[in-house]
Amino acid sequence: MNYHRALRAGLAVFLGWLLLGQASAAAVQEDMWAGRRRAMVERQIAARGVRDPRVLAAMAKVPRHLFVPPELWDEAYADYPLPIGEGQTISQPYIVAFMTDALGIQPDDKVLEVGTGSGYQAAVLAELTDAVYSIEIVADLAVRASQTLKALGYGGVWVRQGDGYFGWPEAAPFDAVIITCASRKVPPPLLAQLKDGGRLILPLEHEDGYQVLTLVTKAAGKTKTRAVLDVRFVPMTGEARKKD
Repeated sequence: MNYHRALRAGLAVFLGWLLLGQASAAAVQEDMWAGRRRAMVERQIAARGVRDPRVLAAMAKVPRHLFVPPELWDEAYADYPLPIGEGQTISQPYIVAFMTDALGIQPDDKVLEVGTGSGYQAAVLAELTDAVYSIEIVADLAVRASQTLKALGYGGVWVRQGDGYFGWPEAAPFDAVIITCASRKVPPPLLAQLKDGGRLILPLEHEDGYQVLTLVTKAAGKTKTRAVLDVRFVPMTGEARKKD
């Protein structure tokens, strides 16, 4: 009897140490990822002029590695885009932060994203506002991004599979629109769904293939455009290609 009690006690101690070890390992791993995020923000983003503390905090919080294939986790916080399948990429961290910062997202803004991709940009936006609508034309990516966002607790993001050229009419108007694929011009439906006083950012593609990140503002029914940065994005597909 004493032997069995001693055996059970020893087993309980062993299991306790095992669980403690697993918890410690998980904590160490999370500290590692958090450290990489902090380094990414300091060296790649803040050092290049992004100053909004809310944007910097969002970039330091969202686990970018969980939005790329596991075999690319070690590269998730590097200063370049990464493939996510279906011929698409997750943008360079600095570009995600820059575009987010340029839109000046406020807590009560309603935001439309065209080109969900991995869902990473949507997650960053969701750290700034509770209303993010994201459209992805590739069905598999839309499903995967939606699952990832839900698993991470981003309930304020709605993902739809479809052609982003047409926007999301029933959820309009939007305070801000972010387009993460290159187009020769701003799709008219997206301008129509932008609130007066709203902001839209997208990579505009010239005939020679040269792309310029462009900020569009809308006031009194009129728009103004401002070129802000040279970039390289995958092209917008679907209806946008037919209109070129």
